[in-house]
Amino acid sequence: MSTPTDVPGAGELVLLAGLGNPGPRYETTRHNIGFLVLDELADRVGGSFKAHRTNVALLEGRLAGVRVAMIKPRSYMNLSGGPVKAAAQYFGVEPSGIVAVHDELDLDFGVVRLKFGGGESGHNGLRSLTSALGTRNYYRVRFGIGRPPGRMNPADYVLKDFSTVERKELAFHIDRCADAVEALVTKGLAAAQNTYH
Repeated sequence: MSTPTDVPGAGELVLLAGLGNPGPRYETTRHNIGFLVLDELADRVGGSFKAHRTNVALLEGRLAGVRVAMIKPRSYMNLSGGPVKAAAQYFGVEPSGIVAVHDELDLDFGVVRLKFGGGESGHNGLRSLTSALGTRNYYRVRFGIGRPPGRMNPADYVLKDFSTVERKELAFHIDRCADAVEALVTKGLAAAQNTYH
């Protein structure tokens, strides 16, 4: 499933929404990979996030020539839809101009997948986003974190830091995920999928 243009925002501003939890306690946890990828993209744009009245941390700039507004909701993951919707309304962005960057239990660690629309796979951030926007028709960049070991509760697993082994490779995978976001907003979904799937 794809939009007619295949490119988020169809040449206008693209809203890049990293999903995570605010505060130092959650900073380096698996659930915060959306924030970590946006931090990498912020380095590329050359700016820093500032508090915004829509209850997000915001950075506006150009990513590979494309006008973007990067946001990190300042609410908890399961309430992130409200701030993302408020920011989208502030910038006049339709859901098809939104790219959600988030962790994905159903993908092995470091695997990146891109798609438009689809379900939420039990992800509370996506569930909140879909509910607030009233549609599933927005882009997703999914960063694999793998399944929890043994009988660990997935809710506990996502709030833990990456393992020692994972941390050694994390910067590489974050960089690659940021590349995938860049490809999506500049070349479109099909081209980005061909490169990163």
